Amino acid sequence: MDKIKLEILGLSSSQSQSGSFALVLGEKPGNRRLPIIIGMFEAQAIAIEIEKIIPNRPMTHDLFKSFAGNFNFSIKEIIISDLKEGVFFAKIVCANDNKIIEIDSRPSDAIAIGLRFNAPIFTYETILSEAGIELSETEEEEPDIQKELEQIQPKKTKPAMGSEKIKDANMDKLKEMLEKAIEQEDYEKAAKIRDEINKRN
Repeated sequence: MDKIKLEILGLSSSQSQSGSFALVLGEKPGNRRLPIIIGMFEAQAIAIEIEKIIPNRPMTHDLFKSFAGNFNFSIKEIIISDLKEGVFFAKIVCANDNKIIEIDSRPSDAIAIGLRFNAPIFTYETILSEAGIELSETEEEEPDIQKELEQIQPKKTKPAMGSEKIKDANMDKLKEMLEKAIEQEDYEKAAKIRDEINKRN
């Protein structure tokens, strides 16, 4: 199965869940986006590595890197490998001189670890087809990640569209809401609408 390379485009705070973030991955090359909802700790771990901030004490993902290094393991790649009932799954592909091992992981942890090894991130066409959000050529790119990651703190924002409204909307309305969410770069809302559309297909 052919793999599609992804890059990290940005992090944005959740508008409906305090302490949650939308990690936005982009197809490279291509204009599809794959938003994944992650927790604050994982968002912070990703942000710290992107910005090359050195914490006073090693974080969990830094500890993993030290452990792997001392046993001569390296991380070859991260694969967003599956999507079941709206939940993403990932694999960390590890290697040493003798063998290659795949370790199951949450995507957020896998990406936080992969960044520390400069490992590429991949997914499969089936996952991008099901969960990806396609931007038109006229839509703007995501904002500079530096601005998004200045403070990993929940922001006070207006309440997001409730799940009840999403579930009550007909298919045409859902598609209209999806387009609007993408235009506003509200990828968390777009992901919820996308999941509802997929449930009905």
